[in-house]
Amino acid sequence: MINILIGIAVVMVGLFIKNQYDKKNAERRLMARLKREWGDVPEEEYTQEKMASLRVYYDTKRSEAFDIDDITWHDLDMNQIYMTINNTSCAIGEEYLYAILRKPSFSAEELKERNRLIEFFQNHTEERLAMQKSLVKMGKIKSISVFEYINRLDDVKKESNLKHYFMILLLAASIGLLFVNVGLGVLVMITCLGYNLFQYFKRKGEIEAYFSVVRYIVRWLETVKQLHALDICEISEYSDRLHHAAKEFNGFRRGARMIQNPASGSILDFVLDNIYMILHIDLISFNRIIKLLEKKREILNQMFEDIGLLDSMISVASFRVLMEDTCVPELLQTDRPFLEVEDVYHPMIENPVKNTISTSKCVLLTGSNASGKSTFLKTLAINAILAQTISTSVSRRYKASFFTIASSMALADNLTGNESYYIVEIKSLKRIMDRIDKKIPMLCFVDEVLRGTNTLERIAASSQILHTFSCMNVLSFAATHDIELTFILESSYANYHFQEE
Repeated sequence: MINILIGIAVVMVGLFIKNQYDKKNAERRLMARLKREWGDVPEEEYTQEKMASLRVYYDTKRSEAFDIDDITWHDLDMNQIYMTINNTSCAIGEEYLYAILRKPSFSAEELKERNRLIEFFQNHTEERLAMQKSLVKMGKIKSISVFEYINRLDDVKKESNLKHYFMILLLAASIGLLFVNVGLGVLVMITCLGYNLFQYFKRKGEIEAYFSVVRYIVRWLETVKQLHALDICEISEYSDRLHHAAKEFNGFRRGARMIQNPASGSILDFVLDNIYMILHIDLISFNRIIKLLEKKREILNQMFEDIGLLDSMISVASFRVLMEDTCVPELLQTDRPFLEVEDVYHPMIENPVKNTISTSKCVLLTGSNASGKSTFLKTLAINAILAQTISTSVSRRYKASFFTIASSMALADNLTGNESYYIVEIKSLKRIMDRIDKKIPMLCFVDEVLRGTNTLERIAASSQILHTFSCMNVLSFAATHDIELTFILESSYANYHFQEE
């Protein structure tokens, strides 16, 4: 018997040593990957479910009057811009980054603080890598919004732990029966094991998504502890606040330690995973801690925003390194809208043609097909969004008013809604007019005004629409093939012409 115990002890020690060795190797590979991926296009898989989960946090903060609406987001292919910027390390960071890009800021102080963090992460490699190393251990969850499930804890089906204790007791009794009647003991033990596994997977199926989030919160709290231990003075405001908030979850942390992470492939994890399934250790712990999470939800939400800001600004710092030229925008509160940019380009185009423009007057663009009119409109719109969200412009210089931003460009007819292309265009332009604010100027972009109607009516109607924009608190950029508009609107619009080679 002693020899058996010694053998078991040796095996357990060996498994522990092997596990520590695997962890060290994994850490070395992680650091190499973080260095390799810095300033590069992120490699990430995006499904429809993934994109839907990313926007959940934003949807709870949405402002119809000032945010980038769905039409403008689609016009500018901002999902692709987001994917290029999204070099975040954790699920919280990528959800927060998405929300930032949808919500232009009108606060110079807020943008100044974002830029401070971005520049710090750009210029302090050692501290940034240490933070990424902590954040990446939180990981990302496919097709599940962390924010959504934190705020849906009331939906979890509650159950008592008594039945789990009873199943463990029966299993223990069957093992005791082995010493009395081996045959009967084996039969009862197999029956108990089967029943325990059946009940385990049944309950696990009901709460799997929440289970993933609870495990995530465990890693989240550990990351907060590590960030505070780094003692980086430049982020102390955030790390201290996170550290203080994490103290509210000491009881949760003790219970949640018993919730097993998915097996990593190591022998030790395989053994522990089977023990958990048989004894329901993680289900019992989950039932104990779920009530605590419900009570501390608002604290979790504040921690979500602090972690999200730090991780997303690291991602933006990587984006700045990726781009050929970037600058910190100069944004002003002005009575009359204006825009000045030098060598501005589209972030998704290789070897782009850079352009410069300075105007406080609405702009009408003409030119042949494929001369770059639409690309220029998108370039300005994307840069305006990036300027007021991540305090970054892909240009040599960017100076402008604070704007609300809207576009009407990549439209399509709505067959399911029984709407022609013309009706879709009219509604799109109407929504822009409805969002014009007397205090905050609008920057709007229209590509081929009313292309869905005949020439005579198009010129008559589009000239009136564009003229109306020029008379309001709007800086409008419009592209057209109708040369007549350049004469009709010459008093209210500056004319620019694009040529192709």
